[in-house]
Parts: sequence; structure tokens; C-alpha cells
Amino acid sequence: MSERSTHWDHVYATKGEAEVSWFQDSPAISLEMIRAAGPNHDAAIIDVGGGASRLVDALLQDGYRDVTVLDLSAKALDAAKKRLGGAASMVDWIVADATTWQTAKTYDVWHDRAAFHFLTDLRDRAAYVERLRSAIAPGGHVIIATFAPDGPEKCSGLPVQRHDSASLAAELGPEFELVETRRETHHTPWDSTQAFQFSRFRRRGS
Repeated sequence: MSERSTHWDHVYATKGEAEVSWFQDSPAISLEMIRAAGPNHDAAIIDVGGGASRLVDALLQDGYRDVTVLDLSAKALDAAKKRLGGAASMVDWIVADATTWQTAKTYDVWHDRAAFHFLTDLRDRAAYVERLRSAIAPGGHVIIATFAPDGPEKCSGLPVQRHDSASLAAELGPEFELVETRRETHHTPWDSTQAFQFSRFRRRGS
């Protein structure tokens, strides 16, 4: 087990779902951006670093039938499965590191809220983007949410790399076209605030 996996398993083993700073009762912006990408209900959607997020619940409720959640922490995914109950069997659950994961499948939408900003090493970010490119078909959409430039410098005791749409565009490269970017002031469970940005890109091509 990697150091990163150990860290996140410990977090999810010692804290309840609503006891982490990134908890959202309703992932509204993520859901709006996924809907705006225009996928039909058979589209393949992956939530990278999804953990115990409630986005998967919302996607299933919306009628999406090909949903994958990938996370470093098996404990985080177990928490989501337990919450979903029988509906968990409709989801593809993957315990993996997005910087080393290999997939033979392509996805129409790649969503990541608050995973990419933990990649402070240039090599890790390059490895992540390499996996993203192999997983997203031409015409597919990538939604990445991170702390904004005026957001926190750390999360869960770890340093983060803050981004805006321009820095994300530079990381992804010219084959990804920025479609929209939005700012969010996230209220943590203990009512502090964190500045986030959400950016949606489309991979050029048919």
C-alpha cells in the first residue's frame, strides 16, 4: 500500500462522512457541469478521487447507468457502498492511484473534485494527465475542481497545488479546450470557507 493510500485510509477510518472539510451534502456544481457536458444516460462517467462523495448517488438518481468511482482509499469507497446499499452494485468501484492506474476503457466524462490539487510534484501531475488522456475519448469532457489561487495551501495536513483555469489548461495541453469555469465558496462542516474553482474542458476531435 502506498503512503498516499495509507494516509487516506486513516482519514476515512477515523472520521465520519460529514467530518471531513470537503464534505458536500449536495454536489450541485459538479452535477450541473456534468449535465452541461451533455452526455446521454448511457455515457461512461468516472469520478476520480470520488471517495465517499455523494456525487455517485446524484448521478444514479439522474439516471446515468455507467458510473465509475476511483479512489486511493478502499475505506472511502466502502463508506460510499454502504450508504448506497443495493444500488452500489450498479457502480464500478476502483481502488487505485490516478497517477499509476491503467485502463482499457474510455470515458465520456472525467470528474475530479479535490484530488488533482494534492499532486504538488510535477511528475505526478504529468502521470495523472497521461492517464487522463488514455481514458478520455475525443469529444469527451474533463471537469477538474481544485482550491483556487486564494484557497487554502493545505488540506487534511497535506500541501496542495492551487489552480485556476489557465494553469489547468497548461497542465492538460492544447488538445483540451476550456468550455467553462466557475468559482465556488465551499462551506466546511464547521462553517469555515474555502475558495474552489471548477473548470470544464472538452477534448478536441469528433
